[in-house]
Amino acid sequence: MATIDQLDLSPPHPPKEHAIEAFEHVQHEIKAAILASRHDWNKHEPRMWALAAEASDHDLVDFTIIKDDLVVVRSAVTSYGPIILGKLRIRAIRLDSTGQLVPGEVVKDAHGKIKVEMKHGKIDDDQYGFIFVRIHDPPGDGIENVKFHSLFTDEGKDGEGHNNGVYRAIQMNSTPLEFFNE
Repeated sequence: MATIDQLDLSPPHPPKEHAIEAFEHVQHEIKAAILASRHDWNKHEPRMWALAAEASDHDLVDFTIIKDDLVVVRSAVTSYGPIILGKLRIRAIRLDSTGQLVPGEVVKDAHGKIKVEMKHGKIDDDQYGFIFVRIHDPPGDGIENVKFHSLFTDEGKDGEGHNNGVYRAIQMNSTPLEFFNE
């Protein structure tokens, strides 16, 4: 298993074709993992998914990789093949500048898709929550063997490794996409 000391992560950048295809290949698994994580954490620590408390399961996973919801990636080569970290926009989670949930109804278009807020012709990512995903792309058969690995769930630790009371699966756009090994 890789550790941060063993990796040379690429700088954060918009996804290129290979990353989009790799995440698209495991999109169903990512969505299933998000819902399973939410349901599991809600049993013993509901603060982890508190920002998604008002979102239905359907709305929480109403994202598409190919339609701009995979906004940033980083990758690194390991002895067992490349890993790719991705920052996925969750359209159902609206945040204010302090990272607090903006109450209000999810607005949908005529096709039932969640509408996004635009600013200067681009999606205003500072208003949305993000989920960080890690996938593994073993050497070999292109994207056919890409595997979902994990979701980042922030169980805040202080300098001594003790929990500081922070539990957060939904991140702000300003939260850096760093290596995680959950």
